[in-house]
Amino acid sequence: MAAFDQLHAQNHKITELSNVFLYLVRERSMCDTDVTCNVFFELTTHVREHMELVDRDLCGKLLSYPDQSVKNTANRFLSGSTEIKRIFSAYVKQWCSEKRHSLTISDHSAFVQDTEQMFALVMDRLQRETEYLYPLIRKLEEQERAVA
Repeated sequence: MAAFDQLHAQNHKITELSNVFLYLVRERSMCDTDVTCNVFFELTTHVREHMELVDRDLCGKLLSYPDQSVKNTANRFLSGSTEIKRIFSAYVKQWCSEKRHSLTISDHSAFVQDTEQMFALVMDRLQRETEYLYPLIRKLEEQERAVA
């Protein structure tokens, strides 16, 4: 069911890019550089791809399990994913121009604060996946192998 190597690689890449981006944007002059913009757009792409993979390949399959507690876990993650996607889209819309491939920062301190909050939310989600979702899937896969 799960490609844990791919998920862990995505988690690592998102964490790495997030840390670099947060480091860069704390200095106002760095916000207008191509490097910072490239990191931002690569980061947003990785976050979106990861959320879709987890929703589709993990949670989507967990919803088909007969155990209601498994379905409830999948529903909680899907619900959280919907909210994070909504907040993430609003963040991207407010602080960048995807068409011009640039950041649009009118208030640097507000941007930094929003950025720190946004990526703290993403990091929290990745941690919850690692601590709750992945172990659940491993357990279910082991049970399936034991039955087979």
